[in-house]
Amino acid sequence: MPTGPEAIWHELECGSYAADLALWEELADGSSRVLDLGCGSGRVGIHLAERGNEVVGVDSDAELVAGFNARARERQCQAQAIEADARDLDLGESFDLALAPMQFLQLLDAEERGKCLQCVAAHLDPGGVFAAALTERFERGEAGDPPPLPDATDVDGWVYSSLPLEVVGARDGVAIRRLRQTVSPQGELGAQVSEVLLREVSAAELEAEAEAVGLRPAGRREIAATDDHVGSTVVLLEAR
Repeated sequence: MPTGPEAIWHELECGSYAADLALWEELADGSSRVLDLGCGSGRVGIHLAERGNEVVGVDSDAELVAGFNARARERQCQAQAIEADARDLDLGESFDLALAPMQFLQLLDAEERGKCLQCVAAHLDPGGVFAAALTERFERGEAGDPPPLPDATDVDGWVYSSLPLEVVGARDGVAIRRLRQTVSPQGELGAQVSEVLLREVSAAELEAEAEAVGLRPAGRREIAATDDHVGSTVVLLEAR
């Protein structure tokens, strides 16, 4: 279960997404140790651990790390999350597979991506694979489109609602805005607009950035769009 407000929002807005899980399962088959970057509360990492992989998750948000570890204990699977920055990662161990699901790398600018890629390369076994999901084209709403329905949940008497508002152009990328509302057990309403900036980066650009740190392109895979989420290109990069 979520352990704090940020974990609740994360679970509400991202936790139900499952269109990518089959691909992560396929890539993890035959892998022993998996590094899950931007692991959140365990949507991917816990799923793979329950299938028999040993998973180490990394996230900079302490609430999400706590949620991941609580879920791992509850499900008694071999997974652990660590509070750390993927741009300055030094775990002292290596992996045969590293994952960056759900546009994690697009939260970083070019310089930050370079640092992250260097850290990933340092944590991969020779021949290990890094798989990173990118969205190369964002669908912007058109006038007359029906408004989306909010995602909502009830936690300990509090109602949490997250309504997608718009996807708009921003410097070096797009801003995704959601209206987050809460209703307390006493009926008090709270509201704020959440904004996430995703940088635009193509698969070819990421492959070039990766080659600069010693990772070689190893193919691409596609994750189809759903009614609620855009599709993704998964870039595969292999450690030399």
